Amino acid sequence: MTSLVSHADPLLTFYDDAAGSHVALSATSLGEWAARTTALLTSGCGLGPGSRVAVLLPPHWQTAAALLGAWSAGVAVSYRLSATAGLPAFDSDEPVDAVFVSRGQLDDWLVDVPAATHRFLFDLGDEKRPVAMPEGYREFLPAVGSHAADPDPSVFLRATDPATADGTTYAQWGSIAQTLATSSGLSRGDRVLVDAAEHEHPLKWLLMPLSAGASVVLCANLDRSQLDTRIANERVTRVL
Repeated sequence: MTSLVSHADPLLTFYDDAAGSHVALSATSLGEWAARTTALLTSGCGLGPGSRVAVLLPPHWQTAAALLGAWSAGVAVSYRLSATAGLPAFDSDEPVDAVFVSRGQLDDWLVDVPAATHRFLFDLGDEKRPVAMPEGYREFLPAVGSHAADPDPSVFLRATDPATADGTTYAQWGSIAQTLATSSGLSRGDRVLVDAAEHEHPLKWLLMPLSAGASVVLCANLDRSQLDTRIANERVTRVL
């Protein structure tokens, strides 16, 4: 994908207006989190091409790291998201080798978690009450933080490998993302504000902007009364 000119500028900025949280990641920082996730899956869990990972997370900066890291590991991703507006679906009922889910989703039983050998719990600040660590789960951040951010030279991705559980390949995902970016008028250097509630598909909130060389301001639980202020403060050039 096209990269930004400066790796020090924010590539992915995340706001959760309900929780009052704000995280800004440069290309380098996001790449390091993705690389650690890749190492967690490959050297930590022994997964790679032919493996399947269920990413049952809402749009979030940690979700971006999980998805990018899983794809970099060569595994096929199931996102449990039906196809919308002609976009491919991630949904799959087939067995998976690892699962990523948030505390809030388990708290509210919002997802049907598939059986998996490796289970990781994400703290996205979405739980309504304290959630005890379920049996068989590990906390994602401590687990991923124990791995180096160096890429695994044994992982080699081919354009024809499946990126998702429905068989969509890496080449097809890249082509779709670039087509969406072109049709949306996104260009290199754009700063794109994305309402997470309106664009849950990773093609829209993650891959489309990155393929154009744009940066992302991802907003969960967006407070629209603050929209104009956020656009100005974040120097937003496009709103989705």
